[in-house]
Amino acid sequence: MLYEKFSALLAKTGKTAYRVSKDTGIAENIFSYWKAGRSKPKFEKLLILAKYFDVPVEYFSDNEATKKSAMKEDNDNAENKTS
Repeated sequence: MLYEKFSALLAKTGKTAYRVSKDTGIAENIFSYWKAGRSKPKFEKLLILAKYFDVPVEYFSDNEATKKSAMKEDNDNAENKTS
């Protein structure tokens, strides 16, 4: 499901996975792993993509539990940076 959302953003913006990889520093093969279900994205990568495509990070979420988990991880990361 996540890859479909990523793919939709590619189509909407006319960008390729290669271009996104070069612009964001996320290895292109990571996108292939997501598509094949071989790995799940880390929250850090979703944040990078959300900023790149100018969408809320929740855009990549399918359900409320995932959104809450993502927001908790974001808050935890912010607390760790200030500690």
